[in-house]
Amino acid sequence: MAGARRGKNEFKRIQLRMHPRVFAALGADLVTNDVVAVIELVKNSYDAFAQNVWLRFGEDPSLGTFLEIEDDGNGMTREIIEEAWCVVATPFKEQNPVVGRGKKARRVAGEKGLGRLSVARLGDRLHMFTQSPGEPCWEVKVNWTDISAGDDLSSSFVECRQCSKASPFKKSGTLLRIHCQKAHWGDNHVSDLQDNLARLISPFSDKGDFNIFLTGFVDDKAGEVQISSPEFLSWPKYLIKGEADSEGKVTGVYKFRSIIDGAKRNSKVNLSWEQIYSRIADKEKYEFCAEKAHCGPFSFEIRAWDISGGDTQEISERFDFQKSLIREAIRVHKGITVYRDRILVLPKSENARDWFGLDLRRVSKVGTRLATNQVVGFISISAKDNPGIQDTSDRERLAACLEVGEFEEIIKAVIGILENERDQDRIKIDIEKPMDDLFEGLSAEELVAEVIALSEEGADAAEAVPLLRAFSSSLDTARKTIQERFVFYSRLATVGTIAQMLVHEIRNRTTAFGSFLDFIKSRFGPFKDREIEQAYRRTDNAVNALERLADTFAPLASRSFRRRKRQSVLETQIRECLSLLEAEIKSKKVKCTVPISETIVAVDPGELDAIILNLITNALYWMAETSKENRELVFHLTPISEGSRMRVWVHDTGPGIDLGDEKKVFWPGVTRKPGGIGMGLTVASELVAIYGGRMTAKHPGTKGGASFAFDLPLRK
Repeated sequence: MAGARRGKNEFKRIQLRMHPRVFAALGADLVTNDVVAVIELVKNSYDAFAQNVWLRFGEDPSLGTFLEIEDDGNGMTREIIEEAWCVVATPFKEQNPVVGRGKKARRVAGEKGLGRLSVARLGDRLHMFTQSPGEPCWEVKVNWTDISAGDDLSSSFVECRQCSKASPFKKSGTLLRIHCQKAHWGDNHVSDLQDNLARLISPFSDKGDFNIFLTGFVDDKAGEVQISSPEFLSWPKYLIKGEADSEGKVTGVYKFRSIIDGAKRNSKVNLSWEQIYSRIADKEKYEFCAEKAHCGPFSFEIRAWDISGGDTQEISERFDFQKSLIREAIRVHKGITVYRDRILVLPKSENARDWFGLDLRRVSKVGTRLATNQVVGFISISAKDNPGIQDTSDRERLAACLEVGEFEEIIKAVIGILENERDQDRIKIDIEKPMDDLFEGLSAEELVAEVIALSEEGADAAEAVPLLRAFSSSLDTARKTIQERFVFYSRLATVGTIAQMLVHEIRNRTTAFGSFLDFIKSRFGPFKDREIEQAYRRTDNAVNALERLADTFAPLASRSFRRRKRQSVLETQIRECLSLLEAEIKSKKVKCTVPISETIVAVDPGELDAIILNLITNALYWMAETSKENRELVFHLTPISEGSRMRVWVHDTGPGIDLGDEKKVFWPGVTRKPGGIGMGLTVASELVAIYGGRMTAKHPGTKGGASFAFDLPLRK
């Protein structure tokens, strides 16, 4: 009896079915707007290996507004129409990822098999002509309203016949005529379409490889325009370009070109994945690997402009471009654009233009960070090398996954470098001189010497007037510069007070949290329960994130440090600072060398730690660009000033400082570290100055990397 009951209660298969409304769900309802719908159809022309595509708007007396999209691509045979075009979510392009024409080949942009359903958003009726080389021309008609109104897919049909009239194509192509009862194409709408079509083809593509022509509501070809970008977009003031390799290492170049005065500067870009990983704020979001990235290699080119009135005037004069239209032209192309195999992936609509969140980042550092409307960026990926980077079905963002997370972190680091380099090219040198240099202009020694010389030569008072006027001008310049610097530091002093409180409170608590986590791990680890292990890892990452936050504010906090003692053992403080960073030093396999002597300096230990820690953390960060076998950090001491002071040399084997940047690295706000605030070396150098010393950098460094020196007073 029990067996009989089990037999009666067996699972039975129920066939899945789809209602004809699936065409609307995957087409008209899924595509976010009309412009995106048109772009999807133009992409189909690209996939058909078209060299030219024409978009025409028109009016039919009986059927109303229509949109024609014609191309000179490979077209379709009767078999492809039936076996691929009429199959929803067809794997045809996935199975045929490369299309050929003669000796040329092109990687297709689409693979979901849904793009042609975009037609349903634009209008209820489609009239299509298509012809393959050497094949007859076929005529296809589709009524989306009738299809969606059906009860079953078995009653869903398109009409197809061999074209009875002369073919509209010379050799091959496809022509779509969409009757636009749903879309409303006014002048602004057409203009928006033109702007977005200009971004469809990657700037990495060969010119003439794919051309788009657009005609507004006119009856002849007089209104036809080729879609293109303004010339000045090819001449950015700031540019960073390069590539990320298969493990996430970034190499490239930054270029600065002033439009009016011709000033220029180039700087090499090198950034390891290890460095990028160390700056990731939320390592828990994905299971990031510290050793390498997995998103695959890609290339990038990011262009930026200043868009104040003076800057747009420069562009207008240089390129004979109407000044009022410059910001608009940048706006059309603004943001970071991703291309897969040279065709647009993201963004495809105005709403998604800031998909990367540049404007949100800028809130925390206005002025330094670039806004979306200042940037025209291009990222080139490929289906072969970047299979994990996919856009979502609504074509508005990238699908969340580890590879996309890595991809975005690399781009974020590249933009950070661009912003830091741009800051250097915008800085007023006089304002950013070290504090002690600012007072050189207040000295009257040179004036006195020149007046004495005139007096000895028998000159009268009138001849001294030009000297006095020059000195007055020098004093006025110095006064203005000191005034500007005073405002900067008065603001910084307020920030320093807040920073000191933050650093104190955060570190007090993270020390306790860290000790507790160490106890839990030593007492109960390794964890067998996966849920407990994940909870422990999340907590540990959170504590590390707080410590990184404290490290960020530490340079500012040290400005208002209260001296406790007036002497330190230099070598002891160096070793203690190294021990604080022992875990990082071991993980990066850095060999550290400290003198075995014992030197007592008349410096507070807390302020000495602030100086030394800054130099060590910088060295550890930049040495990530070199192989682990060659990472070395060396401290060397040399007595100077007849034995009253000690000069400390710090050498590393990182990439070093660029020639010409030996002084710039001490300017406030100057940094090449993505996410850095550019205050560490400024604070360290001014702490040294408080004790009558000076911090310097040299190029090239003693060990091939960076070499910094500073001097401190010895205890009397």
